[in-house]
Amino acid sequence: MSLAKNNSKKQSLLIAALVLAAMIVITILAQMRILNQYIQSVMMSIGINIIFASSLNIVNGCMGEFSCGHAGFMAVGAYISSILSIILFTENKFFGAPLLPPQSAVLLFPVVILIGGAIAAIAGLLVAIPSFKTRDDYLAIITIAANYIVMTALNNLEVLGASRGLMGMKGTVTAMNGVVSLPWMIVWIMAFVAICVIAIHRLMSSVLGKGIFAIRYDEISAEIMSVNTNRMKLLAFMFSSGLAGVAGGLFAHMLGFINPASFNIQKSTEGMVMVYLGGMGSLSGAVISAVLFSFLLEALRPLQILKWVFIPLLLILLMQFRPEGLMGNKEFPAMWRQIKKFVSGRRK
Repeated sequence: MSLAKNNSKKQSLLIAALVLAAMIVITILAQMRILNQYIQSVMMSIGINIIFASSLNIVNGCMGEFSCGHAGFMAVGAYISSILSIILFTENKFFGAPLLPPQSAVLLFPVVILIGGAIAAIAGLLVAIPSFKTRDDYLAIITIAANYIVMTALNNLEVLGASRGLMGMKGTVTAMNGVVSLPWMIVWIMAFVAICVIAIHRLMSSVLGKGIFAIRYDEISAEIMSVNTNRMKLLAFMFSSGLAGVAGGLFAHMLGFINPASFNIQKSTEGMVMVYLGGMGSLSGAVISAVLFSFLLEALRPLQILKWVFIPLLLILLMQFRPEGLMGNKEFPAMWRQIKKFVSGRRK
């Protein structure tokens, strides 16, 4: 048992070292302009999609519920972090001069993103409370309603630009570049991807995570086995919503401009496609599907609106021929062990 723990620890350290090395290499290549702006934007979109898909996978995959309005929480995080960023670090229409020295954005930017995520988690709490006694179609209706409520509110708030949108977040990135010239957004997105994936893995591997999985298989049996299903739902919704808010904050600062249309039901559909493509309840599947889906969106970009004929068709075909998704409910380490076992068996 001790040897297995040591091997697992060594593997974790090796993976962490490889991820850190990859982040450093990508940062250097971006700084040297070897990775052009287009490649960087695609990589940043992949990172944001990984956070978004992994967060939705907690509710739709691990807990077995059916949330259809996840982009609403992304919008909350995007607008809250954008407002804070503009007020604190840039010249703005709210208070004129920034409330803090612009150079402080280097240290406080992650705090701003996390505050946006925290407010999105509170929004998730407001959705979780009425969802305690609902499942399946009813929960889907509640989350769709929440998405439309957020969209409608943002469309009618003139102080936030209403349907015209909100801009000014690029000033924060410019302020960070004024301290140290780095591709700051790709650095922060990579850092938050690593943090979010680790956080989800740790949660779902814990006792609380087992309780969330128990709801997926049989909520009544989980209650009989003393699992507090209401508490688990609350935790899952809040954690999932908070991570979506983090993705929204990074998305807003990557573009430097957001409007309510960026977070409509189509965006929620993208999240569901990624979750079901990767596999219900598989964190590895969510990561892999986010990468594949991001590349697919870029490949279909010349088709413009017609790409939204092909993407739902992909989901239909997936449900018909591989409803469990690419990874099923397996994680990459388990899949890798099966592949190695299969290869070694063939050699014999």
